[in-house]
Amino acid sequence: MIATAKRLNSINEYYFSQKLREIEVLNKQGKQVINLGIGSPDMPPHPDVIKVLQEESTKPNVHGYQNYKGSPVLRNAFADWYRQWYKVELNAETEILPLIGSKEGIMHICMTYFEEGAAVLVPNPGYPAYASAVKLSGATPLYYELKEENNYEPDFNQLEQLIKEGSKSPLQGVKGLWVNYPQMPTGQPASVKVFEEIIAFGKKHNILICHDNPYSFILNDEPLSILSIDGAKDIALELNSLSKSQNMAGWRVGVLLGDKERINEVLRFKSNMDSGMFLPVQLAAAKALSLDKQWYDNVNTVYSRRREKVYELLDVLKCNYSTKQSGLFVWAKIPSEYDNAYILSDKVLYESNVFITPGGIFGNAGDAYIRISLCATKEKIQEAISRIQNSIF
Repeated sequence: MIATAKRLNSINEYYFSQKLREIEVLNKQGKQVINLGIGSPDMPPHPDVIKVLQEESTKPNVHGYQNYKGSPVLRNAFADWYRQWYKVELNAETEILPLIGSKEGIMHICMTYFEEGAAVLVPNPGYPAYASAVKLSGATPLYYELKEENNYEPDFNQLEQLIKEGSKSPLQGVKGLWVNYPQMPTGQPASVKVFEEIIAFGKKHNILICHDNPYSFILNDEPLSILSIDGAKDIALELNSLSKSQNMAGWRVGVLLGDKERINEVLRFKSNMDSGMFLPVQLAAAKALSLDKQWYDNVNTVYSRRREKVYELLDVLKCNYSTKQSGLFVWAKIPSEYDNAYILSDKVLYESNVFITPGGIFGNAGDAYIRISLCATKEKIQEAISRIQNSIF
């Protein structure tokens, strides 16, 4: 028998990978499941972005291996984007590293800085990839809880306690902190105050702050980067992505931003993992980054209308929710009659043929919550409402 590596012992298949197979089986049975679970934008990129890809990909000299640090055109476009929207100055040559999707950047950071014996602070609820990448690096995730009554902001008293736990044998100290605002799955917007506190905490304990920032343009009037905080580059790295803001999830275009030394350290790992991104994709991404405010306004108008429909759906399910959330999802607390959100999610799936995400997949602090995606048309969401009303209530 061929055994898998021990590093996989604590890693399960990604929840959505497993659930999509189940939904595929139901669809083959004629169920026509409406998927309101996954945040994969259903709208296309701007036509000019697609045009650049088409035109550039016909050229004979663009099909070879690319610069490991990405095209200067794309790096400069990211620098301009950060200057315009986040008020952050970055050196396009040394402080920007394009990625084949920001999800790979999570792994690159973990493999560059964390190892066996290290502890890393991870949000609960939070994006499952943070904990998985930490475990794959050999390090140990220590979970800090984000609570509704604290506006899903870090409890720094709890973080201080976890710092102490991370220094107890067999652990050798906390080496990093994963944060994500606007927060996924809770939709909590970013704030300068919280970012300042996070940077101060990182400097106090000499730990790497890893900020994942893919949702700052979705239903959010004030995009904010943690790198806009004074002194942040000394201690923080930021990941960003075109998946949500530019409707380019399948194109796999992300970026890592930070101090020159940090970028070079991550590049040592990344350059052994891939051989660069297809140049026409990079040039098209640069075009996407140059789009004006009208692009974001148009996208957000669609999402805003869909969100109103999602509120109606949540009212049918008798859930409680805040209307002050940002991002591609709506996070809501389930009725007390359900022991956990898995029960409600499965009930809706099997009785109404509608899939909504149970909050427990983001950590046990999400057990009493569900998450609904805005990546479906108003008509689809209305059909989901009708199905649920007719089959459950």
